[in-house]
Amino acid sequence: MATRPGGCLFQLGYYFYSKTRVGYYMHRRDLAKARRKFEDGHSKTEPTKFNGLQILPIAILEDNYSYLVMDTINKTAVCVDPADAQAVQAAIEAHSVTPVAILTTHKHWDHSGGNSDLKHVYPEMRVYGGAMDNIPAVTHPVADGDVLQFGAMKFEVNFTPGHTVGHVIFRLDGSPFGAPDSLFSGDHLFLCGCGRMFEGAPGVMLRSLDHLTELKDDTLVWPGHEYAMDNLEFAIDLEQNNQAAQQKLAWVREQRKDRACTSPSTIEEEKQYNPFLRTNTDTILQSLGLELSKDGETSKDAVRAQALAEIRQRKDHFKYKL
Repeated sequence: MATRPGGCLFQLGYYFYSKTRVGYYMHRRDLAKARRKFEDGHSKTEPTKFNGLQILPIAILEDNYSYLVMDTINKTAVCVDPADAQAVQAAIEAHSVTPVAILTTHKHWDHSGGNSDLKHVYPEMRVYGGAMDNIPAVTHPVADGDVLQFGAMKFEVNFTPGHTVGHVIFRLDGSPFGAPDSLFSGDHLFLCGCGRMFEGAPGVMLRSLDHLTELKDDTLVWPGHEYAMDNLEFAIDLEQNNQAAQQKLAWVREQRKDRACTSPSTIEEEKQYNPFLRTNTDTILQSLGLELSKDGETSKDAVRAQALAEIRQRKDHFKYKL
């Protein structure tokens, strides 16, 4: 969901979008609008290929990504956040795979809006989503630490509240394919960004984000939106001497000249330039006018939560370059 916060009116709009069928009709309107604007999707994508595994980003709406994760030996597939059933079904048919499951990171319609339609077309599919979110068509609610196995594809579920109360992420074990792990992060983590805290306090989101920094550095990050350029411009404005951010932005600008997809990044990269993962670094804190306390871990976390809230507020009001 891309709507910006704005007081009581926003809260009312968010309630209708996220908790009623009004949101579904808004989503259908947005799908139709995006299909008129982008006949072939907002970005050009190609599958990333490993030994027996392919991961295909599917460009939907105006900046969302769904994903088709394919076991090419068994010709089966898992769909992640298939908000546009039509686009995902076309990808399934183009690659001649049998879809066995839907993995839904959270309830927002731009991630879950195609669940029911795909379930109707492929009735044997299981639909997984966080037990604390109201996931459309869910058949198998999941919780932190659950492991989902589909042939050689094994996903671990992690509970990451903050963007929504029940947001989860899915980490694919890459070892059976001789590949790095892959993190499907929904609206929790973007390339150089993170989701807005619609349903969680900064301290809650901080704990969820800290979990990601413990993952393997080479873990591939597959986010739910194409926000790379805007996010990196903001990160450089906040941390002007960050060379990793500058180099990544130069690469992203080249990619976007031809509307090429910027996913995936890696956890190692994100720790170098993503300000939402860097609330314990001096350069970020100094930019915010904050300083870590030496009085104990609790006070340090409080300062970091304050920093996270300030970064989020600045990001929401940042004016991007044309």
